[in-house]
Amino acid sequence: MHDFDYRQESLYCGDVAVEEIARKVGTPFYCYSLPTLHRHIRAFEEPLAGVDHQTCFAMKANSCLAVLSYMAKQGLGADVVSGGELYRALKAGIPAGKIVYSGVGKTTNEIDMAIGAGIMMFNIESEQELEVIDERAGALGKKAPISIRVNPDVNPMTHPYISTGMKENKFGIDVEGSMTQYLRAKDMDNIEIVGIDCHIGSQLTDLSPFLDAVARLKMLIERLKDHGIVFKYLDLGGGLGITYSDEEPPHPKDYCRAILGAVGPLGLKVIFEPGRVIVGNAGILVTSVLYRKQTRDKTFVIIDAGMSDLIRPSLYGAYHDIKPLRRSNGSPRETVDVVGPICESADFLAKNRELPVLSRGDMIAVMSAGAYGFTMSSNYNSRTRPPEVLVDGSKYYVVLKRQSYEDLVSGETVPAALRGTRG
Repeated sequence: MHDFDYRQESLYCGDVAVEEIARKVGTPFYCYSLPTLHRHIRAFEEPLAGVDHQTCFAMKANSCLAVLSYMAKQGLGADVVSGGELYRALKAGIPAGKIVYSGVGKTTNEIDMAIGAGIMMFNIESEQELEVIDERAGALGKKAPISIRVNPDVNPMTHPYISTGMKENKFGIDVEGSMTQYLRAKDMDNIEIVGIDCHIGSQLTDLSPFLDAVARLKMLIERLKDHGIVFKYLDLGGGLGITYSDEEPPHPKDYCRAILGAVGPLGLKVIFEPGRVIVGNAGILVTSVLYRKQTRDKTFVIIDAGMSDLIRPSLYGAYHDIKPLRRSNGSPRETVDVVGPICESADFLAKNRELPVLSRGDMIAVMSAGAYGFTMSSNYNSRTRPPEVLVDGSKYYVVLKRQSYEDLVSGETVPAALRGTRG
């Protein structure tokens, strides 16, 4: 699963003691294992050998430039949802022709940027978006390649905040509406219909919602064929889950086998957009214990990482395993809340968690933090964002330095009339 294991009671990433990295870069920091990334990419790609497909990594999961550059070398494309992600993907060496642009709120500038770059396709999410992209492509003297993101109203059986394929979600267009918009797009001068798209959610641990969505897409594809609309691409999104605690998601090979069995007869190039399944278990967040606090009802372990570094527990009630960087067999255990320094009661990484007794100065690893960790971090409470470290065997690289206080105010100005103090 990953390269984070104990050796002689110390937690290692590959051949490097995580504590060694902590002594050099300080805490908190994110640590990624390159060999784990490689294995996860291969686990997804090998079942697709000989299949006409393109894997486009969902950059919202992890947008570290070094990670993206490695993925580009492995032949992966990117699924982007902003101009910033598009910029990063291109900067990392991912060819524009391997980039799909999703997201419900594409701005005019972002649309122009994507058209100019020559991306594979836009995944259209609304009627007005289709009209704007047609208009902008015309203004630029281009044809914009598009697919429509179909919302199939399939329950992905995941957390409601990461469900995207039900009728109450903001994403995509319902089946009948998609039919209407494809027929409109067919008559637009500056639009090229190239694909059909669907993404129903994240952290799915069952294959049946995927297959239900595919079945509904297939019916729509057949109906559109009767109107002379034929596709090159079938974009099935991502969403395959990982193990955080006791989940048992399908292995990528089982997922690929099931999907290919369902879509094979269509003869389309299949686009996959995995994110979490590639990077989730390839990363950890390392943090130090600042204080212990005992009340009548609770024991709090206060650490130097918080919801500004990893918001998933606060936002989703998400579970992340926690391991000390140094373990001691037979050491006493206790039930604690692991909390951060942020001035919010929601600032916690674990509640009522049984852990070895931790003392000031001890360091812990928050596991499975490679996806939606750093990408969702912030400067709340004017805290500096943590560095990112990439480990490859016995070597490690600081691929993003820790922000400084100067970085926090970079770009800010104070008008002259507001400077100084009043007596």
